[in-house]
Amino acid sequence: MKLICIGRNYTAHIKELENEKPTDPVVFLKPDTAILLKKQPFFIPEFSNDVHHEVEVLVKINRVGKYIDKKFAHKYYDDIGLGIDFTARDLQAQLKAKGLPWEKAKAFDGAAVIGQWLPKSNFESVDAIRFSLKKNEVVVQEGNTSHMLWKIDEIIEYVSKYFTLKIGDVIFTGTPAGVGKVVANDKLKGYIEDQELFSITVK
Repeated sequence: MKLICIGRNYTAHIKELENEKPTDPVVFLKPDTAILLKKQPFFIPEFSNDVHHEVEVLVKINRVGKYIDKKFAHKYYDDIGLGIDFTARDLQAQLKAKGLPWEKAKAFDGAAVIGQWLPKSNFESVDAIRFSLKKNEVVVQEGNTSHMLWKIDEIIEYVSKYFTLKIGDVIFTGTPAGVGKVVANDKLKGYIEDQELFSITVK
């Protein structure tokens, strides 16, 4: 399986990081070794002093597809989830300044949290899903998929031009504003609507 991640998909997040609004989706990959094992804490890596949380709605692919038209994209997933794209922001800034790839800052071990999955049928529309992240019981990120620059089916159409989608692949659809640094002993809880889908401790 592979993790396909979309960057800069919420206008407010683009502004908070002072990035340029993209004309096409920003796409990067994480290996399956980036997935944080269930019931394990997230360990801040020794190579970063500024790891940020980025809560994101996830989509799990249920069939093989290539060059998927947007109008058929809904057939390629049944489950919606929530996760975190952990980012070593200091390392990412160094790499970006040199025009180098981000993988060391985005794809390190444990950098991808995948919570519980919910049936797509639970939602009236996947383009109007409310989600949030609490850090130490305080809401620090809130988003709604209605605010995405590229909606889920558009993302599937776009990424399937470049990568064959396979059963079990997970798409991270981008983070809203409110990203921030994590420190040891932080407790992070992610919610879709009012349902908790993950809870992790930072070490």
